[in-house]
Amino acid sequence: MMSRSYTNLLDLASGNFPVMGRERERRRLLPRVMTVPGSIAELDDDQAHSVASDNPSSLASDRMIIVANQLPLKAKRRQDNKAWVFSWDEDSLLSQLKDGLPEDMEVLYIGSLKVDVDPIEQDDVAQLLLDRYKCVPTFLPPSILEKFYDGFCKKQLWSLFHYMLPFSADNGRRFDRSMWEAYVSANKFFSQKVIEVLNPEDDFVWIHDYHLMVLPTFLRRRFNRLRMGFFLHSPWPSSEIYRTLPVREEILKALLNCDLIGFHTFDYARHFLSCCSRMLGLEYQSKRGYIGLEYYGRTVGVKIMPVGVHMGQIESVMKLADKEGKVEELRQKYEGKTVFLGVDDMDIFKGIDLKLLAMEQMLKQHPKWLGRAVLVQIANPARGKGIGLEEVQVEIRESCKRINEEYGKPGYEPIIFIDRPVSISEKIAYYSIAECVVVTAVRDGMNLTPYEYIVCREGALVTESGTDLSEPKKSMLVVSEFIGCSPSLSGAIRVNPWNVEATAEAMNEALSMEEAEKQLRHEKHYRYVSTHDVAYWSRSFMQDMERTCAEHFRRRCWGIGLGFGFRVVALDPNFRKLSIDAIVSEYSRAKSRAILLDYDGTVMPQNSLNKTPSAGNLLISSLHHSLAIEVYDPLL
Repeated sequence: MMSRSYTNLLDLASGNFPVMGRERERRRLLPRVMTVPGSIAELDDDQAHSVASDNPSSLASDRMIIVANQLPLKAKRRQDNKAWVFSWDEDSLLSQLKDGLPEDMEVLYIGSLKVDVDPIEQDDVAQLLLDRYKCVPTFLPPSILEKFYDGFCKKQLWSLFHYMLPFSADNGRRFDRSMWEAYVSANKFFSQKVIEVLNPEDDFVWIHDYHLMVLPTFLRRRFNRLRMGFFLHSPWPSSEIYRTLPVREEILKALLNCDLIGFHTFDYARHFLSCCSRMLGLEYQSKRGYIGLEYYGRTVGVKIMPVGVHMGQIESVMKLADKEGKVEELRQKYEGKTVFLGVDDMDIFKGIDLKLLAMEQMLKQHPKWLGRAVLVQIANPARGKGIGLEEVQVEIRESCKRINEEYGKPGYEPIIFIDRPVSISEKIAYYSIAECVVVTAVRDGMNLTPYEYIVCREGALVTESGTDLSEPKKSMLVVSEFIGCSPSLSGAIRVNPWNVEATAEAMNEALSMEEAEKQLRHEKHYRYVSTHDVAYWSRSFMQDMERTCAEHFRRRCWGIGLGFGFRVVALDPNFRKLSIDAIVSEYSRAKSRAILLDYDGTVMPQNSLNKTPSAGNLLISSLHHSLAIEVYDPLL
């Protein structure tokens, strides 16, 4: 059941935090921190002392709460339609990352289901998922869900993060305040589910992807010392693109309420840091390989770590594909042919149409491949109602038809387009027989297709009859320079997918390269992929989050601000507020005095200055009152 958790939101709201079961005997590791809106000066020294804490507990006794838009579960109705049947989604990154966490660490998932559950069934389903899978479902109201996911997430954030600006109002691309409000409401729903099960003294919270970028503020307002990380699985755009978002500062400030923020590549992290610098005036520093943003006394960690694949799962599926005879079946089907392979989601940013044009151009420029080279393009079903998806699908089908009519002949089609659901074992079988994988996405957060292909080509498969089909290990890659995995694949042939002629030449080069060079590149890639798998990624993120949080526990913290302006101010343990009486007394006794007045950046950094000062007294506003400070010296 819900051990180590808060089950009554009314108790939370009133500040009466229940102690449950074995928690009664547990020593309080981290004293609760008071959240006080307003200025720091409103707290006295006694209150400041009360927030000092012990060091955080070790990982072995902690729990990880993973929050994402969707739970790593599959769901379907029973045949009698009387109940739901659930199972783990083994392909989900969220279920795979557990391998990198300590074995004795409890993992709890919070997210939505991929199916609609009738409101009268939701309580029973929630209890079932909690008991059997340690999953807490978030059931968003339909009125919020559509504007949240299909609206703000897909039409605005997803498009903008992939460098598509809303130049026209078609398809709802322009900023819509109601969609933003739905996004905030959905994040608040998620925060309520987290609070229901959260023990802030022992739990880590790891938030995933752009759907939940303002969730950190809701949680930080409630628990100032909560250990919290965020990882973005999509690209982060350049500051010139991001600054067009009307709620740009709200999202940045919300993310900065995390302790650690992760990105797949250096470029994504660099763009994020540039946004924080240009829009919030923040500075960052890099020490011993760690990047930190200084934010009101806290150092928010920024981590660069591309995710990897689950080696064990791929190897087990390879054995299944061989057992089912799929590899041998495909080898016979494409005997005498050299296979290019593309595996992409049906999405406007995957560049499938550009890949088809490059294949056409290669056949035109290098007719020696006519009748010999085949491009097998697997198009996974679209994940949502993407912008322009129907137009792209029509264009792809027309290109396939045109190329096959022009360059095909009886018994040979240069383009094999598969737009049906493909099982994992069948996809692995295609990886095993492909000479080269081509990825021409115009923008993609990571893309693990090349990694999966490399692992499959390393495996030695045998037929059911026992004949060894293993060959010298080699795997050729033509990859877009705009995808997250590109920097880690130094042996791949990188291309600008918009340059169709150059991509065609790269495809020809991949097939024409010397065998020894192909093997050398494959060995280099496999060493990296096998050592930087999903477990390595999650373990590395977890270690950095613990290290960053440990630094914050050494400081004294106050929560201030309203709305998305809320932040935690962290000060040195030796900090003491200035006493007005003491200042006046010392000033009166002093024989010589120096008053420093400046407005050009000598005392304060330029980016923190108010560029339009009034001619009167300096006015300092707090939440409850305004105080006019006038410098007056009766001794002068």
